[in-house]
Amino acid sequence: MKVLLAAVLATGVLTVPTQALAVPPEPPEPLAVAGQSAAMQRDFGLTEQQMQDRLRAETSAATLLPAAQKAAGATFGGAWYDASSQKLVVGLVGQTRAAAVRATGAQVTGVPVTSKALDQRKAAVDKLAGKSVPAAVSGWAADPKTGTVVVNVQAGKRSQAVDAFLAKLGKVTVREVAAQAPRTFAAGTVGGDPYYVSNIRCSIGFSVYGGYVTAGHCGRSGIVRGWDGSDQGSFQGWSFPGNDYAWVATGYGWWTVPVVLGWGQVSDQLVRGSAEAPIGASVCRSGSTSHWHCGTILAKNETVNYGNGQLFYGATKTNVCAEGGDSGGSFITGDQAQGVTSGGWGNCSSGGETWFQPVNEILQAYHLTLHTA
Repeated sequence: MKVLLAAVLATGVLTVPTQALAVPPEPPEPLAVAGQSAAMQRDFGLTEQQMQDRLRAETSAATLLPAAQKAAGATFGGAWYDASSQKLVVGLVGQTRAAAVRATGAQVTGVPVTSKALDQRKAAVDKLAGKSVPAAVSGWAADPKTGTVVVNVQAGKRSQAVDAFLAKLGKVTVREVAAQAPRTFAAGTVGGDPYYVSNIRCSIGFSVYGGYVTAGHCGRSGIVRGWDGSDQGSFQGWSFPGNDYAWVATGYGWWTVPVVLGWGQVSDQLVRGSAEAPIGASVCRSGSTSHWHCGTILAKNETVNYGNGQLFYGATKTNVCAEGGDSGGSFITGDQAQGVTSGGWGNCSSGGETWFQPVNEILQAYHLTLHTA
């Protein structure tokens, strides 16, 4: 997996009987502007109408999630978006709260364990794994559908060392994944719209009042320089490994705006909030190297092994591609901020997978307020 480092920002009157008047409904406002729409149509293979319909259904599901989870109460076993039915699906342990959850508009299905119990099991696996993780193990995540912790082992690389590691984790499910190992998407200094930390460039994630958030592996101290090489600000907090987040306080005449830049490939995107999209929802990523690409959220709360004892906990996994120089960049669904790019494997020619650090965790960690339109 790699970590992505990159930058950001007639005149006449006709009398008609009242009952004969028929005002046609106004068409719904598009949820993606032309450039973003084109990127999603390209990456998902959808028509414009299909793409807008999908976005509306996903927005509805994300909005519904808090009420559905509250209705589920202690029986909540996770939730995900089902693209075939275009509905939010809520996993329940038992059926005592099924009617209440259905009343919110969500679908329900049975799952083996509650979300709380599964999160506890995932935390136990994190502790048992320690820092010495075989390079052939890409990471692990809690799977609400099966109620197990799934460990990802790279194809063709199963060994005695891997088996010994799996044995100490207790009861887990082993899944074979791509043979490529995760790595961070760092890049040396190149052109474009970057911010610079020494000889590294990274992308701005999202503006907050007083600065912006980005990836923690991008840098830890010193002056940050903007796309024009001038002083822009400095890191005020960072965390990597473990987490992968940081925030930069801006100054020197720089100011923040509630947009994600389109890099000339798509129109700039307004940011209006940070409602978390469920598993199965679409998401797009912006970075200075590979620009706009879209895909689907595959998993949450995943532990990623970057090697050399560098583990990233609580990651959200997607099938969006990324490349070196994209680290720190924005993941966004519609106009809702999702997270900042951490790392992945592959590239935007052959495809791959990318993980991001959820943005709400960054805001909470540093008591920041997202700059919204």
